[in-house]
Amino acid sequence: MSDSKFRIDGSSAIVTGASSGIGRRIAEQFTAQGVDTVICSREQENVDSVATSIDESDHPGRIVPIECDVRDRDSVDDLIDRTVSEFGGLDVLVNNAGAVFKCSFDEMSENGWKTIIDINLHGVFNCTHAAKDALKDGGGSVINISSVRSQEAAPLETHYGAAKAGVNNLTETLASEWAADGVRVNCVAPGFIATPGAVTTGDVDPTTLERADPKRKIGTVDEIADVVEFLASSASSFIVGETITARGVPNHSEKPD
Repeated sequence: MSDSKFRIDGSSAIVTGASSGIGRRIAEQFTAQGVDTVICSREQENVDSVATSIDESDHPGRIVPIECDVRDRDSVDDLIDRTVSEFGGLDVLVNNAGAVFKCSFDEMSENGWKTIIDINLHGVFNCTHAAKDALKDGGGSVINISSVRSQEAAPLETHYGAAKAGVNNLTETLASEWAADGVRVNCVAPGFIATPGAVTTGDVDPTTLERADPKRKIGTVDEIADVVEFLASSASSFIVGETITARGVPNHSEKPD
């Protein structure tokens, strides 16, 4: 992406859930472009190690790790305040923090249901609502990370699918409300991605994936980070309130054999 409109250097960003996987890769690509980036996770040590790795890579963008639980509004308010204080503002918010566990609806506890809704949906509300003034100060971009499960059902994931479907609708509705304030709100819905967790469980090795292969049903964290990078740049200036599905070959309901 050599064209200047694809670049987002000189901006400031927050990436939630950035201790590993998609969130970590987004932060790495942002800082490589010169974006000053705050990364957060529920455990400080988890983002400290990411920040150290990025610092050692000599990326031009600054990296600041902050402990934050997106379910806790006081914690989120502190995250936003410290970001604005550190960078002088906020241009891009990436709501990536999420969680899931497998459970049938019949066996689902109320606490289990609420936990997944709280992290995946209420966390997006907390972060976006807390950042509203900073984002509207000069215009900004919100990029929510949803899931293909928001669009197609999967057994044992009623709680997760419901939460992510809520994220999609929140994206579209808020985009309409905030467009007049110069803030674009969009969403990315990944399919099955070869994260470190997938490698650990033996599902897939991302080094074996051929990026040029259009037949794939498995994506890489880089490919999702690229879509986020595009949505954060001025190259996507006419994209507002959209959910971009990135899942490779369509119409598959479960991860590949």
